[in-house]
Amino acid sequence: MKFLRAAMASSLLAACAGQTASAATGNVLFNGTITATCTITINSNGTMTVSSDLQSLSSHNAGGSAGSAQVDTTGGVTLSVDPVTSTTVPASDVTATTWTPTFATTGAQTISETGTATALTAPGTSTVAVNLAGTKSGSNRFSAGNYQATVTLRCE
Repeated sequence: MKFLRAAMASSLLAACAGQTASAATGNVLFNGTITATCTITINSNGTMTVSSDLQSLSSHNAGGSAGSAQVDTTGGVTLSVDPVTSTTVPASDVTATTWTPTFATTGAQTISETGTATALTAPGTSTVAVNLAGTKSGSNRFSAGNYQATVTLRCE
């Protein structure tokens, strides 16, 4: 009996030795989600200069310069400037000033100068020029002294 079992086991092993193991495969699925996003890096602040009639204090006037920022985005966002809410003026300037911020972009997306929220549809990097103009009306004029205003560039 022992001999019969050993012979059967031996023949079974011999029969299986000539066969190869079957291969198996499986697919691994990867998912990823990127939400619409952007980052803003301020490159430089702007400079305002006064017009010859003393009724305009602007980055567009001779000697003035726009502020500069870099916007990196996935696209699907909106770029805008908020109304000016923070200003510092000399004590002698007691008349109203109307502040008008604007922006323009070059790079991944080109936007002509505007003060209106604008969609950034393309992904990539754009350089943003931010300008600010303060104006006086009627017979009002800017006074001597230091002026400062903050423009908030918004990407959402």
